[in-house]
Amino acid sequence: QAQPVESGGGSVHDGGSLRLSCVVSGAPYCTFDWGWYRQAPGEEREFVSSINIRAGERYADSVKGRFTISQDEPNNTVYLQMYNLRPQDTATYFCRAERSYGAHCRLPPDFVDWGQGTQVTVSS
Repeated sequence: QAQPVESGGGSVHDGGSLRLSCVVSGAPYCTFDWGWYRQAPGEEREFVSSINIRAGERYADSVKGRFTISQDEPNNTVYLQMYNLRPQDTATYFCRAERSYGAHCRLPPDFVDWGQGTQVTVSS
């Protein structure tokens, strides 16, 4: 079963940068609508960014101008480049993959899955 797997989290100082990656392996001929979400301790999971063929790129107001989402469609990978990180960006970041198009894709048409998360910690 294909599942998103995130990587690239870590610990940085205020103003630092990180690039998160998320890949869905074992899904040839599939394309995905992607989303990044984050959850801080004691908080609800919140939207960070998304990318899909219909709506293009979207960002939460709190990250606009600092984060950039991109994708490598042939390799079923999405990235989240994060610049000028702040302590309030500290959270576990989750990738969400929803099947988009692909006539020969073997995943169910309603396939949606989340990764296990990667921790981002920003210290002041």
